[in-house]
Amino acid sequence: MTLNARIAPLFYLLAGLFGFAGVALAAAAAHGGGDAHLLASASAMCLAHAPTLFALAIGAEKLKTAWLAGILIGVGTLLFAGDLVVLRYAGSGLFPLAAPSGGFAMMFGWLAIAVGAFIRRG
Repeated sequence: MTLNARIAPLFYLLAGLFGFAGVALAAAAAHGGGDAHLLASASAMCLAHAPTLFALAIGAEKLKTAWLAGILIGVGTLLFAGDLVVLRYAGSGLFPLAAPSGGFAMMFGWLAIAVGAFIRRG
């Protein structure tokens, strides 16, 4: 069993949790006041990356870089969305530069998917 196959269940878990969180955050943003735009941005990142992680789990055996892309996208989404949610409800973020770090991780995850197009299996 390859690393991609072993990590696929984690990607399914994150996809489901991000999908759930994305819908919940969208509802909170729609009904919240003040800094609700923070929740809308967190929702957008969760809802954009949930199906991506799902697809990476399904295609893990076909894309050699799936494990790297999924880890970067998963951690990046957690950092980005988590920082915005904590900022909205606690008044300060997770740690300095958490959201930008998460954003860069997500971008590099997408690049890992692109690089996978040029890496042959086997």
